[in-house]
Amino acid sequence: MGSLRTGCSLWFHPGRTVDISTLCLQQKAEGTGSNQDQSSASVFQFFGFPKGFMPAKTYDFAVIGAGVFGAWTAQYLLRSGARVALLDAYGAANSRSSSGGETRIIRMGYGPDELYTQWAARSLPVWQEFFVRIERPLFHKTGVLWVSDDADGHLSAMVRTMGEAGVVCERLSSEEIQKRFPQLHFPDVTCGVYEPLSGVLMARQSVQAVVQDAIEHGAEYFNASVMPPNGSGRPASVKTASGESISAGTFIFACGPWLPKLFPDVVGDRIHPTRQEVFFLGVAPGDARFGVPHMPAWLHHNHPDRVYSLPDLENRGFKVAFDTHGPVIDPDTETRTVGRDSIDRLRNYLRKHVPALQDAPLVETRVCQYENTSNGDFLIDRHPEMENVWLVGGGSGHGFKHGPAVGEYVSSRILRNAPAEPRLSLKSKGTTRTREVY
Repeated sequence: MGSLRTGCSLWFHPGRTVDISTLCLQQKAEGTGSNQDQSSASVFQFFGFPKGFMPAKTYDFAVIGAGVFGAWTAQYLLRSGARVALLDAYGAANSRSSSGGETRIIRMGYGPDELYTQWAARSLPVWQEFFVRIERPLFHKTGVLWVSDDADGHLSAMVRTMGEAGVVCERLSSEEIQKRFPQLHFPDVTCGVYEPLSGVLMARQSVQAVVQDAIEHGAEYFNASVMPPNGSGRPASVKTASGESISAGTFIFACGPWLPKLFPDVVGDRIHPTRQEVFFLGVAPGDARFGVPHMPAWLHHNHPDRVYSLPDLENRGFKVAFDTHGPVIDPDTETRTVGRDSIDRLRNYLRKHVPALQDAPLVETRVCQYENTSNGDFLIDRHPEMENVWLVGGGSGHGFKHGPAVGEYVSSRILRNAPAEPRLSLKSKGTTRTREVY
């Protein structure tokens, strides 16, 4: 009957072409159209369509999931001039998402892993340039400190790999660590690696800023729950839970911990959402030792709980969390309160390693999740049975910082058929968790 070209105001009808926005403005000036939706509806009635008719929109790309992977994917697709729809069931960077929460470390160190070192080194300047453009200080150059012992080959390989990637870092002895950061106590540590240019991203605000910027540059955003497409081949549309249809040439499901629920036969046990508890401690009045510039973000790599911490930023408190995987959860239904055992575990750690905060009040706690693949590599691949459906997820607790690199990679795979990284393929993902990426 007719079709709508999203991204411009021209609507085509057999034998006629009309600029909808011009007619709407004219009707509004004449007092016959009170808003854009009402004016558009009256335009369709002008052409003889029944009252309430609105044509279905067709996009080049529909990105389902407005977390950090989906938001940056939408950004890069928009740069090609594409018509992009971005959808999220609970809203961008919501409290159930892997991209929610206040802060995330952005560090270059990945042991011997060249892929993620290079992706992190690529992503940091993109984040920084974006924040300069939108005039928001959402990156804090806190520095990032790794601490461990001489038996830990991860740190030695990290120094070598970062050096080859052109990343600035320095090796520290335990004495140097103690001298620079006397508020920390690491009797089990003999060495460290310091990344002076790395730091912390304000996570929730950053994702919401990327989504808002995408909207301002032409993306259409929908707060909607999307059902997975059925069958095989090339689906032309997907349905929302409320029954609306979204038509697009390509669908990118960047749904993080929801991928196993949406595609149980394909993803299933290849991604495990796990419960991860985070604690914010209130520092004493006037005590600047736990904020920037006196405290970096740091990772206690040789500790069995793989503890990491972030300095007090924006007055939210000193953040501590454990990088070991928690129990598997359902991201929709999980109750997000921490337990007494977890608080005791935290207190025991503080008593030994951050004694000045061992009795500090807990000013905030959060329960987020990791979305772990079998080994910690991301999943970015085409659906095996639907050629225009892509699966993007498996951030595995370290993915947030890589948002720009992921968006660039996904868009280049789809738009230019760029070479695929085998580690990110669906077939490389097992069902048994053996973590290899730190």
